[in-house]
Amino acid sequence: MRRAGGIGLAALLLAGCASAPAPPQEVAQADPCPAGQEHLRTAQLFFGRNLGREPTISEATFTRFVDEEITPRFPDGLTILDGGGQWRGSENQLIREAAKVVLIVLPKDSDTPRRIEAVREAYKKRFQQETVLLITQAACVSF
Repeated sequence: MRRAGGIGLAALLLAGCASAPAPPQEVAQADPCPAGQEHLRTAQLFFGRNLGREPTISEATFTRFVDEEITPRFPDGLTILDGGGQWRGSENQLIREAAKVVLIVLPKDSDTPRRIEAVREAYKKRFQQETVLLITQAACVSF
């Protein structure tokens, strides 16, 4: 059985948030950032680690995916967290799975949405996943 790469119920509840990042000019500027910070967007990507043919995607396999697919598209840096979640599968059974959450401060360029989608599609294709949950939001950032 194919497993969804997202965090199930959260994916359903947050589906309205799971769109490509807004272009930089659309970042809300209503509230000024504190001194020394700037308006940017962040992305949280939720990668489920269950496979139909294997119990989980190993640490080494996930690291290889990051090295080959995410880092070349976002070389300025990212954060990877271990997670776990649950969702209701197509057979109405509760499925729990390990996950990786990748946090990225998105650069201000018009190519960012395409790069995020390329990462999501690469993961779905490589690991036969139904989805990779994406949440983007405005943030005040200081480097």
